[in-house]
Amino acid sequence: MRSLKLYERFTKTFREHPSISRFLIIFAVSGGGLVAYSEANIQNGAKIDELPEAGNQKKRVVVLGTGWAGTSFLKNLKNPSYDVQVISPRNYFAFTPLLPSVTVGTVEARSIVEPIRNIVKKKKVNVNFWEAECLRIDAKNKQVYCRSTQDVKEEFVVDYDYLVVAMGARVNTFNTPGVEENCLYLKEVEDAQKIRRRVIDCFEKASLPDMSDDERKRMLQFVVVGGGPTGVEFAAELHDFVSEDLVKLYPAVKDLVKISLLEATDHILNMFDKRITTFAEEKFHRDGIDLKTGAMVVKVSDKEISTKEIKTGEISTIPYGMAVWSTGIATRPVVMDFMKQIGQANRRVLATDEWLRVEGTNSIYALGDCATINQRRVMEDISSIFKKADKDNSGTLTVKEFQETLDDICVRYPQVQLYLKNKKMSSLVDLMKESKGDVARESIELNVEELKSALSQVDSQMKNLPATAQVAAQQGTYLADCFNRMEECEKQPEGPLRFRESGRHRFRPFRYKHLGQFAPLGGEQTAAQLPGDWVSIGHSTQWLWYSVYASKQVSWRTRSLVVSDWMRRFIFGRDSSQI
Repeated sequence: MRSLKLYERFTKTFREHPSISRFLIIFAVSGGGLVAYSEANIQNGAKIDELPEAGNQKKRVVVLGTGWAGTSFLKNLKNPSYDVQVISPRNYFAFTPLLPSVTVGTVEARSIVEPIRNIVKKKKVNVNFWEAECLRIDAKNKQVYCRSTQDVKEEFVVDYDYLVVAMGARVNTFNTPGVEENCLYLKEVEDAQKIRRRVIDCFEKASLPDMSDDERKRMLQFVVVGGGPTGVEFAAELHDFVSEDLVKLYPAVKDLVKISLLEATDHILNMFDKRITTFAEEKFHRDGIDLKTGAMVVKVSDKEISTKEIKTGEISTIPYGMAVWSTGIATRPVVMDFMKQIGQANRRVLATDEWLRVEGTNSIYALGDCATINQRRVMEDISSIFKKADKDNSGTLTVKEFQETLDDICVRYPQVQLYLKNKKMSSLVDLMKESKGDVARESIELNVEELKSALSQVDSQMKNLPATAQVAAQQGTYLADCFNRMEECEKQPEGPLRFRESGRHRFRPFRYKHLGQFAPLGGEQTAAQLPGDWVSIGHSTQWLWYSVYASKQVSWRTRSLVVSDWMRRFIFGRDSSQI
């Protein structure tokens, strides 16, 4: 009775005084320690869906998309001088690296999604969310045309001062006949749920008594097209689901199951170290996964996939019960239309500068899978670099003059550092010395033609960033930091020298920091390629994968749900119900 009164007094206090923070002590499985978590006062923060007042002088920022890039931007935006309008056809963020686990019930779909309103509700920035899809971007009038995704397909127009395009990309079918009609994708949560239902459907149909042997065998033939990280992980997850769970439930058809992985190049996981590629291919062969490399899909019918051998040109067909297409990404139609408006019609993807600003615009930024950074070449600016460094206008560049602009050159053109690293040189001065032979360091002088010759190979180190969640998240964080310090950096620029103009850039350009990548291969084994060319493969790496993916969840709610799903799977196995 006494404890009941204490509980009533405790709850009454929080009802009457909502400003008091609530504390939770949570054991973090991923970190192995106790973490004190305080829930911020929502009442003092901005209200979700609170429209800007008339005459509001705040700059309006419109964010298109709630994927990795858009959500990272929203989470890190702290400057209250903006009114933020988020527009997306989905009202949640999805932790997409775990989608292959959702397809087989290792993790539940709701465990990897967090409502976008939950993410932004505690912020002091005024945030507005509308569930709608973007139809058209009008860069000239600074407007976005949208349509509601609800039953009433209302269209409306949103004005903006700054536009952040983070719409992601669509699946690339390479115009292969029959793909859209017959294949499943693995890009959204809904895709993973469709695959999960289809797998169980195939087993249930194959168990029916009136099914012929050939049809039963075809129904249990699962084909994965694409040997990248997503395709490989899904094939591994599906193999584990079948061998650990479904064979016990469907013993009559367990010997008919076949999983095939098709890849057009010579090897799977081409972006990984060769040791990982070799291990993955050998493990798949041991597990009985039919790996076909050098096989390009040319046509997909409702029951067969036609492939062409790259080397011989031979056409063959593979019967299937379910086909999953995971071969890369392509630009969305709305982004392609926008590219035509701003003179980028000949490009395959939206181009931005090193500050993530869309080329040809002043107030539009693009990040994530929908855009790529068009890194400026050193040789395009070589004359301007020489003129800026040659302060005495002597027509030659000394080591001292060059050193004064050396840091700005390396910041503005990251390919310079990569080139020096490959050449095992400590600085550009070593490159100058190499071009002049045995001349003493202090006596080195270069004219503009000699500088061009010395730096002629630097641009060969330029590479496009991969379309990964890691890149998108870092871009979102970077852009939010720029918006947080916009006014400060207007007054005191912190970026490198403007070699073609006077002054400095407001910010330092975006630089991607690779933190490593994982490739789960099934059987509680994972391959990891970490910074410093460190490769780790095996069961211990699987536990590293668990730890990292748990820690990367966007909230404690999803973190606890994902960890509990893993524990449930270890104890009870995967769920095979048709839900």
